[in-house]
Parts: sequence; structure tokens; C-alpha cells
Amino acid sequence: MTMLTPQQYADRLAAAMRRLPTQQVPVQRARGLVLAAPVRAQHRLPGFDNSAMDGYAVRAQDVTAADVVLPVAGCIPAGRTDRLQLEPGTAWQIMTGAPMPDGADSIVQVELTDGGTEQVRFDAAAVPGASVRRAGEDVEAGQVVLQADTRIGARHMGALVGSGATSVEVTPRPRVAVISTGDELQAPGIPLQHGQITDSNAPMLSALVEQAGFEVAFVGHSDDTAEALLAVVQEAAPLADAIITTGGVSAGEFEPLKAAFEGGRAVTFERIAMQPGKPQGFGFVDETTPLFALPGNPVSALVSFVMFVAPALRTMAGRPTSARWGTATAVEGWRTSPGRAQIARVWIEADGPYLNARVSGGPGSHLMGGLAAANGLAWIDAEVDEVRAGDSLRVLSLDGEFD
Repeated sequence: MTMLTPQQYADRLAAAMRRLPTQQVPVQRARGLVLAAPVRAQHRLPGFDNSAMDGYAVRAQDVTAADVVLPVAGCIPAGRTDRLQLEPGTAWQIMTGAPMPDGADSIVQVELTDGGTEQVRFDAAAVPGASVRRAGEDVEAGQVVLQADTRIGARHMGALVGSGATSVEVTPRPRVAVISTGDELQAPGIPLQHGQITDSNAPMLSALVEQAGFEVAFVGHSDDTAEALLAVVQEAAPLADAIITTGGVSAGEFEPLKAAFEGGRAVTFERIAMQPGKPQGFGFVDETTPLFALPGNPVSALVSFVMFVAPALRTMAGRPTSARWGTATAVEGWRTSPGRAQIARVWIEADGPYLNARVSGGPGSHLMGGLAAANGLAWIDAEVDEVRAGDSLRVLSLDGEFD
């Protein structure tokens, strides 16, 4: 069987994905989601002329030089709602954010006065328009506040809520089911017998799903039979937009994924020219729910998620598919697997404005200690059989959302 390159396989998965149907959600629940339609302001920002300073609202023509003294009509705190008038030759004491009285065209900040409350002496001339925030100078009613395909972050919330949005149309987070396979697996906390291991893949993949910005909808386990696996998949499918399985995809005799789906079923299996993570499976359950069949070794499962599953889920969520790989310099050298791209676990650290990377742990796909000591992945092309100190590496952080 001809092996696909990692990029060819990732492109195939991305092409098979479809953006999820949109939903209307409250603005407060929209952080991290992608807008499916532009958002227009319901009203202008600011909504009224207001003061940018604590000081005095005046007509600039009444304060043309220092030492002018004017009577103070009263105080306007922020939140005052009655409409006020500034009479010529007078001043209103005003606080930051308070509405300007009609007739005023300037604010003289309190530091340039004697701070009087009955009358006020000015130490400098007023400047027309100084320290006045004009209605609509930030956003006008009907103006697009955020464009479609914007991923909503905390920095967008002020403009959304401030301009009157209470709900927005978004692409939802994909709901993901995680299913681990293997007779040898036991749930965390269960005492182990000889030959048994703790199921680390399900907790790890669930954490990866959430770290990447998606939702875990189901976590299950299947024994090493096709019947058991199909039953768990059928249980998970109605609850999820995508399913991830681990284990059962290699060439051994007890491979439940292959037994369940080979032979004309929707899931197909490929060999990828990548180490770790050569065996992969992908297809659709119930014709609509994508299933990603990943290897069972923990490092292979993590690398496969970052390389293949996370980009596909981003497509479903309306986010950019491609990851943003950076560049780092290898601090030390190591050998790689000839003929296959190596996705190495590395520790990335800053060196001034640059990044350095050193390999973390051995190449074995079962070595979880080395994985835990890594904070990134390095992509080594298949044509490279040795990394040398000083080489430039493509690297991706494991601390963010893998994009």
C-alpha cells in the first residue's frame, strides 16, 4: 500500500469536512465561536456627547484666557439622565463619562482650575472640542461592528454588548465523542492486574479536544471485538458531531476498528509516511458523523490529533484549517526515521527574539514521560535522516489550541 504524506492526508480530511449549521447564541456564550454573519450596531457609540475628563463644561468663547472666573450651575455626575442646558457665561462641574449639557463645547480639566463648586477660576484658556467625546465617533448605528468569520474573543465583547447586540449567529463548537479500545485498558483508579494498563488515551484526548476549543460530548470504552465497538459508536453518534477512536487500526489480529469497518463500510484505513502515527482511519458514521480512527499508543494518538483531527474540527467550527507553524533552531542533533516525516516531541524556549528547540525523550510512541516534558512538536521532513545542531526546525506549540 502506498503511503500518503501527512499533508496529503490532512488535506483529504479537511476537504471532507463541512462547517456545522449555524446557531443563534447569547453574546455572553459566544466567546471562542466564529460569527456566521456580520454584526451591526443597534445604536451608536458613544450614545451621547460626554466628558472625557473630570472638570468643567463651558463654552470656549467664555474662557479665552487664564484667570477667568465663572459661576458653577451645578454638578453633572456620570449616570445623570436629565437633559441640562449651559447658560452663556456659566460652567457646569462634570465628571468623566457624564453627558454634556446643551450649549457646552469644551471641557476644562479640573487640574487647570481651582476646583471651585460655587464659582470656578480657570488657569488656562478653554480649547473648543477639548476632552469631549462626540456621539457616534466610535461606532454609528447600523455600522458593521464585527465581520462574518470573526472568531469572538474577550476583546470583542465590549463593542458587541456596547453597540446593543444581545445574541449573535455563530458556528457552534463541534461536539466530540472519545472512544478508547482494548481489553487491557482499565479506567483510572482501578487496581491493575498483570497485563492491564490504565486508559490514558481517553483522558488525554478529552483534554486535547477541550484545549483545542471544542466540546467533549461522550467518553466511552470498547473491548476488542467489532460488535462491542459498533455498539459504542452507535451510542455515541447521536450525541456527537465527530467521533475519535484510539487503538485497533494496525496490522495485528485483534484490531476492532478494522474488523468493524473494513469490507465496504464507510471508514477506510491508510498508512501515513509519518512517525509516530503511521496507521490512520477515517470515514463517516450514519453518513454524516466523521470518525477519526487513531493509533493506540499515547504519543501517536496525541500527534495524530494535533496533525489531523484538530485541523478537521477547526474546519467544522468555521476556523482556519491550517496550523501556524513557527521556526526554531535545534540546540542538539538526533537521528530520524528515513522515508517518513518525523513529528518529534521538543522543548521550545525563547532566546531573545528567537526560539530554540531540543528533543524531549526517546522516539518511542509509548513514552509518555518524554511527552509530558515536551511543550511542542517539530516537523522533520521525510528526506532528512539526521537533525544537526543549528538546523532550522518547523515547530508547533502544544500549549495553545494547536493552530
